[in-house]
Amino acid sequence: MKIRFTKMQGLGNDFIVLDLRKRDIKNLPALVKKFSDRRFGIGFDQALVLRNSDKADFRMDIYNSDGGMVEMCGNGIRCLATYIWKRGLKKKNRLEIETPAGIIRPERSSENASLVTVDMGEPVLEGQLIPVRAKGVVIDRRLKAAGRTFRITCVSMGNPHCVIFVKDVDAFPVEKYGPLIETNGFFPQRTNVEFIEVVNSKRIKMRVWERGAGETLACGTGASAAVVAANIKGLTQRSVSVMLKGGKLQITRARDGHVYMTGPAEEVFEGTIDV
Repeated sequence: MKIRFTKMQGLGNDFIVLDLRKRDIKNLPALVKKFSDRRFGIGFDQALVLRNSDKADFRMDIYNSDGGMVEMCGNGIRCLATYIWKRGLKKKNRLEIETPAGIIRPERSSENASLVTVDMGEPVLEGQLIPVRAKGVVIDRRLKAAGRTFRITCVSMGNPHCVIFVKDVDAFPVEKYGPLIETNGFFPQRTNVEFIEVVNSKRIKMRVWERGAGETLACGTGASAAVVAANIKGLTQRSVSVMLKGGKLQITRARDGHVYMTGPAEEVFEGTIDV
């Protein structure tokens, strides 16, 4: 059996889109893990599965490269929206996409067709809802990993994030501390980890260790969580340029409490793979 896929990327955070509105695939988690291998498969950070929805225009299921499902992906939903628009599956400029994190609304730019703005909703700051093993807001809480003590700020953008501020993010050993923090017992569902350097009140630099995927070139929910954390700590303004390894995202924490993310999404190629 052959499976058709579309390879897409948002700031180097890369995906395959599988349109499963009219069919289903057995053992999908195992196949995603197999296909994600960059030497023996297609190679990608996450698989985005397009499905029908009774609540919205479409549904998006998200699988990490390890085969595990996650609640939300900011770069991924921009790519999925671009896939939908490019194929004329819906022509309206603002879509409603059902995800495990709720209904998310991507909107294409009227000025630049490659840019998509996503209403990411309101961040969750209550510890037990993120979830972490603590009640209340988690700001500058001490967490130890490999003999080093970090001050962490935790945010959910539909998925859990642990934000850590560092002086020099380019030199920081993300590959050492990322997996240790991701799997720390303080996070009952593991966590994404953002390492942040504040350049000024309108600009931050970020590297991200994604739960189940390792370090990636960009993370939309992570960038959103980072700006929320920086904003509530008084380190930045509400609208911030987030510089990632893969490029720039513009994140705005609006007065209504919602977070808006704007960034590019591009199709790379289409193909089929044998199961």
